[in-house]
Order: sequence, then C-alpha cells, then structure tokens
Amino acid sequence: MLEKYLKQLKSLADPEAVAGMARFGINPDNTLGVSIPALRKMAKEIGKNHILAQQFWSSGIHEARLLAGMVDDPGEVTGEQMERWVADFDSWDICDQVCSNLFDKTRFAYQKAHEWSAREEEFVRRAGFVLMAALSVHDKKAGDEKFLEYQQLLILKCIV
Repeated sequence: MLEKYLKQLKSLADPEAVAGMARFGINPDNTLGVSIPALRKMAKEIGKNHILAQQFWSSGIHEARLLAGMVDDPGEVTGEQMERWVADFDSWDICDQVCSNLFDKTRFAYQKAHEWSAREEEFVRRAGFVLMAALSVHDKKAGDEKFLEYQQLLILKCIV
C-alpha cells in the first residue's frame, strides 16, 4: 500500500513549487512540491491508518511526512513516537502541520507543549509553542486555566 501512495505523491511532484517552498524557508531536501490541498484530499481517501502513517514518516519524503500527520490515529500515538518524530522535524511546515493535525489531538499534547517549549532544539521548541496555539483553538472543552500557564511561559520566553 505504501508504494501505491508514494507513487501517487511522486506523480503530483512540482519542481517549481519546491523552489518556491525553499524561498519560504522550507527544507527542499526530499521535497516533491505537492500542495497541502492535494495532501488533504489523499488523506481523506486514505482515512486513519496508524501503520501507514509510520511508513510514510519512515520514507523521509517531506510530503509523505505531512501526510503521516494527517492519517495517523491520535489514539494510537505514543509519547515515544512523538519524541521520535519531533526529533526529525527539519522545517517549520512539518512542525506546524504535524502538531496541528495530529499531536494536539493526542493524550500527551498538554504535557509535550510544556516540555518542548523549554527545550533548546529549534523545531522542538517551536513544536511546544505550536501545540499551545493549536490546543487553544482545537480543544473547545478546555477552560482558561489550561492556558494561563502557557501565557506565563510565553511571557518568560519573550523576556529571556
């Protein structure tokens, strides 16, 4: 099944889009230039599939990693998986998309937002703050108290 979808991704490749992505600070290595709307369409066709998501991630292809964040099942994601994936983040769009499409829906989201925001690695720290933002938009059941702690963390990070 993986090969079928990788073939589909490669058929949608757009080298001009890769050049444009690079101008916006997106790592062009292993990047095909497939648009987010095309990836969302593929994700909808695929549905939730934890095993396929792991395979997409392991491929190292930029768009396959974006797709992994769209098709993985948040209920099957482990804290260890999140640590492995965040260590692989090499571009702001991978960080933002995976955090706001998948990680914010896991049971580890609040914990990782706090932990990662204190880490030194650029995209790990960014992931912590992206999770905070995504949770504030997506977690409709959370009360203000969940986010007051994040507000203080943000203020401290701005001062330092």
